[in-house]
Amino acid sequence: MTKWVYTFGDGKAEGDATLKNLLGGKGANLAEMSNIGLPVPPGFTITTEVCTYYYDHKNSYPDDLKDQVIKALSEVEKTVGASFGDGENPLLVSVRSGARVSMPGMMDTVLNLGLNDVTVEGLAHQSGDARFAYDSYRRFIQMYSDVVLGVDHYNFEEILEIHKEENGYILDTELSADDWKKVAKAFKEKAEEELGHPFPQDVHEQLWGAVNAVFGSWMIDRAKTYRRINNIPGDWGTAVNVQSMVFGNMGDTSATGVTFTRDPSTGENAYYGEYLINAQGEDVVAGIRTPQNLTKISREKSGSTMPSMEEAMPEMYQELADVFTKLEAHYRDMQDIEFTVQKGKLWILQTRSGKRTSKASLKIAVDMAEAGIITEKEAIMRIEPKALDQLLHPTLDPDAPRDILTRGLPASPGAACGMAVFTADEAESMAKDGKKVILVRQETSPEDIHGMHAAEGILTSRGGMTSHAAVVARGMGRPCVSGAGSLQIDMNKETITIMGRKINKFDILTIDGTSGEVMFGEVKTVKPELSGDFAKLMGWADEIRSLDVRANAETPLDAKTAREFGAEGIGLCRTEHMFFDAERIINVRQMILAEDKAGREKALAKLLPVQKQDFIELFTIMRGLPVTVRLLDPPLHEFLPQKREDFQSVAEAMGVSVEHLQIRAENLHEFNPMLGHRGCRLGISYPEIYEMQTRAIIEAALEVSKDGGAVIVPEIMIPLVGSRKELQILKKMVTRISDDIIGKSGVKLDYLVGTMIELPRAALQAGEIAHEAEFFSFGTNDLTQTTFGISRDDSASFLDDYIHAGIFEQDPFVTIDQDGVGELVKIASERGRKTRANLKLGICGEHGGDPASVEFCHRIGLNYVSCSPYRVPIARLAAAQAKLKE
Repeated sequence: MTKWVYTFGDGKAEGDATLKNLLGGKGANLAEMSNIGLPVPPGFTITTEVCTYYYDHKNSYPDDLKDQVIKALSEVEKTVGASFGDGENPLLVSVRSGARVSMPGMMDTVLNLGLNDVTVEGLAHQSGDARFAYDSYRRFIQMYSDVVLGVDHYNFEEILEIHKEENGYILDTELSADDWKKVAKAFKEKAEEELGHPFPQDVHEQLWGAVNAVFGSWMIDRAKTYRRINNIPGDWGTAVNVQSMVFGNMGDTSATGVTFTRDPSTGENAYYGEYLINAQGEDVVAGIRTPQNLTKISREKSGSTMPSMEEAMPEMYQELADVFTKLEAHYRDMQDIEFTVQKGKLWILQTRSGKRTSKASLKIAVDMAEAGIITEKEAIMRIEPKALDQLLHPTLDPDAPRDILTRGLPASPGAACGMAVFTADEAESMAKDGKKVILVRQETSPEDIHGMHAAEGILTSRGGMTSHAAVVARGMGRPCVSGAGSLQIDMNKETITIMGRKINKFDILTIDGTSGEVMFGEVKTVKPELSGDFAKLMGWADEIRSLDVRANAETPLDAKTAREFGAEGIGLCRTEHMFFDAERIINVRQMILAEDKAGREKALAKLLPVQKQDFIELFTIMRGLPVTVRLLDPPLHEFLPQKREDFQSVAEAMGVSVEHLQIRAENLHEFNPMLGHRGCRLGISYPEIYEMQTRAIIEAALEVSKDGGAVIVPEIMIPLVGSRKELQILKKMVTRISDDIIGKSGVKLDYLVGTMIELPRAALQAGEIAHEAEFFSFGTNDLTQTTFGISRDDSASFLDDYIHAGIFEQDPFVTIDQDGVGELVKIASERGRKTRANLKLGICGEHGGDPASVEFCHRIGLNYVSCSPYRVPIARLAAAQAKLKE
């Protein structure tokens, strides 16, 4: 018989942390905490295998699940000393999701389950507090109706607001027991009105309704969006955790909170968290009430006058601090902990490895490694390579003028600037059009996930630093300012009012998630400094990895940036990018539009000195490192003039009419230029183009090498080769010119000639092509296009459909398709090295900065990857992790 249900609590558990895939992260940690003796409210976990079964069997359950749940519930009743549905001493439970990786706020939760018209009286009698009992009951009716029955929570909020207005109340705390009893009755009536049947009173019906809702929430849109953004497989499923309720809203000796054992924004080894006296957990995380600081130091830093937990509840705080120490030592990582104090007794509801910023990840990993808590190798594996993006981009210039509107809570660090928008849908729509936006909300909800991902940053007027907006923004690497309470946000009019000033939709805002500042207009940024913890971790990674990391660069700025980020050479210098400068483009157009070789050579003679100077600058910056230069590749039409005034400029330079040039341009038109007259085909038709570029490369390398010191070994790459003969012809030309120049100079200079493998035929013919090529560089951008027959520029309209349909797991232009494109790379590598054992192999598409693709390149034995300069550190770390996974 399959075991579907695992119990925990009272100092023992049927599972432990090793069963994370089966019990989910939350269930595994609840079991683990029970086993190490922490005060965990007892309960049970329904496994992720049930979720898989549920979806595989048309939303039905295994036959023996119900009996296992009844048995587990009976054990909880014995441990707690209360009975589920009992009118005198009722057991209440929470029902929560728990996937194997944290998905904060993405799936459904129900609290206070087990309350009905009878058990609420029992709870009032047991607690001695009728107000608390009916407050809990109205919360349950609202939450269950919203999550399970589909009655929008706004219906209930409106009832509560009307009741408060009619009775002259401002705060919820002013309502009496009789008030809450009336509100609960009105809530039930509203639910029945919306549903057409009464609110369920059978507690077992309530339980299975909540379990159904949690399993059902695995496939709701916000959860699917979160999984897609974070590359979480849909077939993992979620567990369901049913746990006895403890209450933080039973008076002034009760409280609830969320806390981290270290600061999740900076990584500082200091407690970081928030709590509320006389409240339930959703009050803290949902942003309904702005919570208080956990520690006295953090309260003083924030300028708050509300007492911290350390000051208001010193004994409970010390007990909690002891739990922090125990949990961090046990898990050997920073923990995110949810707790409740019920009438002076501490309960730990959840622990998990806390989500953190990249800066915090680095500091925590390095600090723990240097303290001997983890090893340097473990520290390397703790950092998600893509998360380094947060560290590699500009922050606000401290000296730049700022029009500060207000200051909120620094919820997620970094600076962001964009147009103010007020809905997630508009944020996503505008971002797709290339516009930068700041998503402005009173508070965010899980339904906003797509807009938060699309926005440059998030600004909210409510909520604390552990609210939904803060947690999700930190996980995404989005700057966020939350709890900016002085902002009056009108969601209907889409305006913000602050001290008499009005900010309208599409006005420019800048937010600083590190300081909490909100500014009007755009504020200048500065480049990040990469040192300290970053440098240490990168140093450890470099000692381990065997895969070299180069950069794609063709400008001095890109080359300098690449070296600063640790690039070990240039893996792709796209020479055509050097031609788009306004002063050069006329000469390029003259060369293209010339009707004979003499005309082309005349234009190329003007380009030679500037192309040579480009290479001198590049080689000087990269001295001592390899530089791969790709000869001219793109279709010539990309350089052609489009406007009449541009044709006029070229016509004047060439001494011909505009009309003559327009006819010539029309003759060069191609129906499918990506597969047309480009790459090595240009070199075959117009060898003088490649001759000029070869001369510029070799003369520049000699110029840079003449004063001694570190040498340059240029690697000349011929693009879009599909056959050995093409490369043979062009290599002969390159070596003839190169050897002639080197011979006349009297200086020794080594160089390599290789090719870019970006056509399936080239991959299959790699054994033959390797007779000529001294290196292969896989151009995986074009290889993906030519393998799939998909245009990268036109695929956006349907790629999401393919991902949603499960045809693609990920965008193949972001992560290499290992089964198809990757197989061609593997075949070409094996066949090429069979011909030439010392054949140098690398990739130079944007896949070179994608961690999963880097791991693939390491696994099949490539020598290097090459990527954009800002992705170099990501590739370095990913290469080290790939080595450690062997």
